[in-house]
Parts: sequence; structure tokens; C-alpha cells
Amino acid sequence: MASKSTKNPESIYDFTVKDAKGNVVDLSAYKGKVLLIVNVASKCGMTNSNYTELNQLHEKYKDQGLEILAFPCNQFGEEEPGSNDQIAEFVCTRFRSEFPIFDKIEVNGDNASPLYNYLKLGKWGIFGDDIQWNFAKFLVSKDGQVVHRYYPTASPLSLEYDIKKLLGLGQE
Repeated sequence: MASKSTKNPESIYDFTVKDAKGNVVDLSAYKGKVLLIVNVASKCGMTNSNYTELNQLHEKYKDQGLEILAFPCNQFGEEEPGSNDQIAEFVCTRFRSEFPIFDKIEVNGDNASPLYNYLKLGKWGIFGDDIQWNFAKFLVSKDGQVVHRYYPTASPLSLEYDIKKLLGLGQE
């Protein structure tokens, strides 16, 4: 789905996306929250560890302002073949995830989601422009700016220091 303002977006709040039910979601609804945006897959070797740790982060920090936004993607090894309903059922049943699952998207190529094209704009050094695999992660500040990008192999719990810093929580 196209952004609200396709010319020079200033933050992720300039985008609309669809949730897993096909409803339009204006990302400005997340203003003031720290966001962890992840492209997910149900049949990836990293599925169990990532969903388990994403759930742990969500449970621990949701009341302090963390929101996790999961975007299913089938571009890597066809590891997310199901429909949106099947994906949501899998995530909610198997992992009891309470964070939002969005419409299945593409993250690379000509049909890449405008949101993901925006996320990839940063000066990410060795990352290059494309998403490498399932479970690439982007950390977004409360003002909608992308501040960190993490490899798919980065454990969600390894991001906790950066998340706490953006939430304004003291380091333990």
C-alpha cells in the first residue's frame, strides 16, 4: 500500500499499511512509541527463537511504550507461504503473540512495500540496501525516526539495551 505522502516522507508516521485482516492502519497511530519493525516468517529456522524473544520483549516493555510490528514476507526461501489468516492463527496459537501482525508484503525488489523502501534508506554501511533474510529488525524512535538496523541473526533480546535507551529507562 502506498504511503499517505509518497514524496519525501519525514518519518514512518507518513505511511499507511494494511493489517492481517486487510484494514488500513495509519502508522501515525504509533506516535510516541518505540517501534521494533520485523519481517517475519513461520517456517524459518529462526522462527522459534525470534518469536519467543519478541514476545518476551513485548511483554516486558509494552507498558513502557514498546510496540512490535510484524510484517510477514515470503521472499526468502518461501518460508511464509500461508494466507494472512493462517499466519495470524499460527503466531497467536503457537506463540501467543499479542503484538500486531500486518499484511504479507515484499521487502525487496520492484514490489517492495513503500514502508520497507523507507526503512532501508538509512546509511547502514555493510547492510547494503536489501533485506538479507527473514527477521531483519529496525528500531524506530518515539518521533518515528529509524535509528538502528539489525541483521536477521541478531537475537531480539540482544536489542534490549537499545530499546531501553529509546524508552528512557535506566540501564540495569
